[in-house]
Amino acid sequence: MIQLSAKAKKWITLSTKVLGVFLFLLILAFFSLRGYFLNKAIQKVQTKLKSQYATQLTIKEAGFAGLAGVSLKGIELIPDGKDTLLVVNDFSLSIKFMYALLGDIRVKSISLNDGYFQLTKKNGVKNFDQFFKKKGDSTQVEENETKATSEAINYAEVLYKLITKVLNKVPSEVEIKNFSMKGLDEQLFVDFNIQHLAFDKGTVNSNMFVNSNQMTQHWQLSGLAYPSERKADLQFVRVDSGRVMMPYLPERFNLLAGFGSARLQVNNISFEDDELKIDGLASIKSFMVNHAKISKKDVVIDEVDFNYVYKIGANYLSLDSSSSINFNGFVFHPFVRFQNAPDTIFHLVVKSEKTEAQTFISALPEGLFSHIKGMEATGSFSYRLDFKYNENNPNDLVFESVLEKDQFHIAKYGDANLSKLNGEFVYVPMENGKPMRPVFVGESNPYYTPIDLISPLLKKTVLTTEDPSFYWHRGFVTEAFRQSIVKNIRTGKFKRGASTISMQLMKNVFLTREKTMARKLEEILLVYILENNNISSKDRMFEVYLNIIEWGPNVYGIGEASQFYFQKKPLDLTLSESMFLATIIPGPKHFMWRFGKDGSAKPYLEKTYRYLSTKMITRSLIVPEDTIGLTHQILITGAAKRYIMKSDTLVNDTLVEQELHLIENHEATGDDE
Repeated sequence: MIQLSAKAKKWITLSTKVLGVFLFLLILAFFSLRGYFLNKAIQKVQTKLKSQYATQLTIKEAGFAGLAGVSLKGIELIPDGKDTLLVVNDFSLSIKFMYALLGDIRVKSISLNDGYFQLTKKNGVKNFDQFFKKKGDSTQVEENETKATSEAINYAEVLYKLITKVLNKVPSEVEIKNFSMKGLDEQLFVDFNIQHLAFDKGTVNSNMFVNSNQMTQHWQLSGLAYPSERKADLQFVRVDSGRVMMPYLPERFNLLAGFGSARLQVNNISFEDDELKIDGLASIKSFMVNHAKISKKDVVIDEVDFNYVYKIGANYLSLDSSSSINFNGFVFHPFVRFQNAPDTIFHLVVKSEKTEAQTFISALPEGLFSHIKGMEATGSFSYRLDFKYNENNPNDLVFESVLEKDQFHIAKYGDANLSKLNGEFVYVPMENGKPMRPVFVGESNPYYTPIDLISPLLKKTVLTTEDPSFYWHRGFVTEAFRQSIVKNIRTGKFKRGASTISMQLMKNVFLTREKTMARKLEEILLVYILENNNISSKDRMFEVYLNIIEWGPNVYGIGEASQFYFQKKPLDLTLSESMFLATIIPGPKHFMWRFGKDGSAKPYLEKTYRYLSTKMITRSLIVPEDTIGLTHQILITGAAKRYIMKSDTLVNDTLVEQELHLIENHEATGDDE
């Protein structure tokens, strides 16, 4: 043991006393001058807000509470000539003193009483847009942005540091009373009034009243949150009767959306091997949505559980394949990855576990599949979807959809009895949502034509323009979907679909023409059931299709069309006449602009016919000898002649290209030449 001399002990004692006196004087000076420094800090903020954002900050009273607390009263933030942005009557904050001595400012508690924060837009004037206007030298900003993009940034590391910094700043205690968050968009308003919110040692509890133009609700948020441990488990419900309904959406977008309860659980946030990982659980019960573009009815999902695992790296963001979604009892695993270097790539994979067929049918949302309601099925299936798009190589797009069945069988049909295709029935065409005259599908209709009494040339031409692989596919053409996606992504618009004859038949016979998500989803599902359960033969489906499709104003089916245009039977149609009929299917009511006043076809149609004949020869549907006598100069001899425009003005090359574009894009595949 080291023995200190008397002199050394004397110096240590003296140094300790001096240091103690210095710290005392420093603390005394701090408490004497802290009011001055607080006012200086407030003045600095006020000056910056006024000079840079034309906004006035006023604080009626500012002071300290206790050793490490700040109290502000009468806070107002008012943009010049605009609505008040913020009002707080009483605000107090305390920091963790020991951390502050080390230069790490951490908030211990926050208390906020009485006030509001509002965003408004009146007569096009917003009370917040001044905070989003660019300041300073734009050239310097662009140089900084260029420098930032040229340097490699590890987004995972940056995000993890940001999350960690934010979570470390979360106070241990928070109490908010009677504080509103308001929004006003011209005549539309919403007010979230927090009656009381308390966060104390990990426990969260709050009550909020929500008011808008059309609704008043009482919401509650409760649960546990431990920011320092990166864990949380929060639940959100409505206290009064009914679902939690999203305000503002009904008035602004004519959209109703709500849920019975929602839960968010965060189990882990970690950073390892240059990868940020976030996992937990999100769930929602009794979700409802209603919009004219989705369905004519309320769409209701009973329960969805989402076990998520997000992984973020230096150049990618992904939802890991270990994630799972339980959708009304139907379980599947999604994988989503977006990569921005070296190539920009979006990758989506969806895999379902082996599922009982009836479990899947029962899981379908109410209001979205009304024609399938009541359907019963046996057996099981599994499904896999693989979609991958490289922005630098769009033609290499991957689209694979595989469904594997195990003794799958439809035991009972729902509201859409698909077997009616095999017998006689009444078809009612719809136009602009209104029913037209009924068309009887069967031999008692004098215009109904069995498939073997229809010209083979007409059948081959229609297949060429509408669905070349109809007799080989099972309702869908994967390659067509792939090409459709590539073209739509390139143009940035939905310019090309991939509709097959099976899909058109389903839409016409069993569904409506309404352009909603519900109708399209039902169409896809019913087509799969029809094509993969031997419900009807291909010949029968094609026969019904040719006998019900619209071929002109109030003209339905090939029997009526042959008489309407050429005064002959379908079996006697020539190749020229067949090409005419096939090419007007996409727009049958506009056939008249192809003709002059004498009823003869306009010359530009020659290019259309030449294109089609070449394609049919390439596909071995016809031989070159079949084109002998082919002419676009067909004559309309039937009742259609009176619809022909009274003009013999020739169309320009633009219309030629439009028609060829229409024919090419209306085909179900691109397997030409």
